[in-house]
Amino acid sequence: MITFKGTPVTLEDKYINVGDSAPDFHLTNKELKEITLKDTSGKRIFVIVPSVDTPVCDREVRRFNEEAAKLNNVSIYVVSMDLPFAQSRWCGSAGIDKVTILSDYKNRDFGKNYGVYIKELGLLTRAIIIVDENNKVSYVEYCNEVSSEPDYEAALNAVK
Repeated sequence: MITFKGTPVTLEDKYINVGDSAPDFHLTNKELKEITLKDTSGKRIFVIVPSVDTPVCDREVRRFNEEAAKLNNVSIYVVSMDLPFAQSRWCGSAGIDKVTILSDYKNRDFGKNYGVYIKELGLLTRAIIIVDENNKVSYVEYCNEVSSEPDYEAALNAVK
């Protein structure tokens, strides 16, 4: 069960599990270009957050931006429902430059295909999904409480 500030929420579609093939998606980058699964490759960490412009998400994205410099051959993608313009503004002011920020505002298929779209809020729940070089899911963490931070060490150890 996933909660937002203690209240249960409904995630649309199904959870992703370790061993699943990574579903395709259509996300939007800061240049308003569509990004799909095939536009990504290698080991990938998808850091899913409700909004980059909140205190918990801010800490989480900053942490993964810092960790990105220490990881070899791993791409980190932060996905939220924020508009690309807001994501770009926030990244500029926060000095975020080692992770790629992508938006699911347009199609919402990432949220639904990866089981992270919160029906009641129109936001994504907090989760970490790692996809390997063969497009297989190798690690999944859905945070039980949307306002809680993920287990950074478990995710980073899983990708190493």
